[in-house]
Amino acid sequence: MIDVISILKKVGAILENDHFVGNSGRHMAAYVNKDRLYPHTEETSQVGLFFAEKFKDADIDVVVGPAFGGIILSQWTAYHLSKLKKKEVLGIYTEKLPDESQVFNPKRAYDMFVKDKKILIVEDVTTTGGSVKRVVDTVRTAGGTVVAVCVMVNRDPERVTDTAVGAPFHALAVYPVESYDPAACPLCKSGVPVNTKIGHGKKFLEEQKKK
Repeated sequence: MIDVISILKKVGAILENDHFVGNSGRHMAAYVNKDRLYPHTEETSQVGLFFAEKFKDADIDVVVGPAFGGIILSQWTAYHLSKLKKKEVLGIYTEKLPDESQVFNPKRAYDMFVKDKKILIVEDVTTTGGSVKRVVDTVRTAGGTVVAVCVMVNRDPERVTDTAVGAPFHALAVYPVESYDPAACPLCKSGVPVNTKIGHGKKFLEEQKKK
């Protein structure tokens, strides 16, 4: 049976037994490297179809994803939803500012496609739910109704819930990965080198040097 996890394993996107730093700054021994998925258009399209099939009976006008990975997923999901629902479903995205907020760039005027519309928010991988929560807030500020939030992989199902993201929350797959605050990271305490090629390890080490 083809599912999200099998697709991610096929393209080498699931990495284990190492020391990674996620976008949230938390440390973990396993990592879902979604960037390994996106060069494979057939597999990425399949993931978009999974999203679309999950919400084919929901009233959705627009799919929104946070930059960068969410851009690709929002496009494929909107493409497949349009075919399944036999109507045009738009795919747009928010962009991240230095303060980590997710906003609709005024130059693109994407907020005009959100006002008074029913919105599905999609994201690739979540550890804390912070990014999608910021997208939820931005969509509502722009006058859109958030029908649901769905992520490709939820790495922390106990923390990332409806309450955490502020909207009905779903995941195509759950891949539990325990994450740690840097100050309490057992990998750091054991001297396991931080992976600087995948994730945000290089940034973490640079910040540590400044301290």
